[in-house]
Amino acid sequence: MDNSFWTLIALLVFFGVVFYVKGFRRINQSLDERSKRIRTELEEARELKEEAKQQLAEYQRRRREAEQEAQDIIEAAKREAQQMLAETAKKNKEFVERRTAMAEDQIAQAEADARKDIRTTAVDIAVAAAAKVISQREGTGQSMSDSIAAVRQRLN
Repeated sequence: MDNSFWTLIALLVFFGVVFYVKGFRRINQSLDERSKRIRTELEEARELKEEAKQQLAEYQRRRREAEQEAQDIIEAAKREAQQMLAETAKKNKEFVERRTAMAEDQIAQAEADARKDIRTTAVDIAVAAAAKVISQREGTGQSMSDSIAAVRQRLN
């Protein structure tokens, strides 16, 4: 074993140490970079998960609000319909009462007109009968006509 052999061995050991040190550095560097990348991706995943939770909560809140608003609209429509129904019933009742009052007034007027017509007819018949009776007893005269007109005037 001469010096060249040992020089070769020393050179190989030197290259081995250099390769070993640089190789481990590269491997460590590569692993560190990968570790950082994984941490970054995990952090992004956590942020995305939080954002997704917030969006889900927001959508659920909006859905509840929309459901409540729809329920409020339905209740308002029911109240309005009931109010309209009550108002219509009230108007119909008032209409019937007005029509009934008008009919009663017309009936009362017709009764009054009928009584007046009957009274007038009765007076006319009575005056005619009285005139006939008087004219048959006394004969015809101007004073009789005046008397009949006066009686007719008083009775009407």
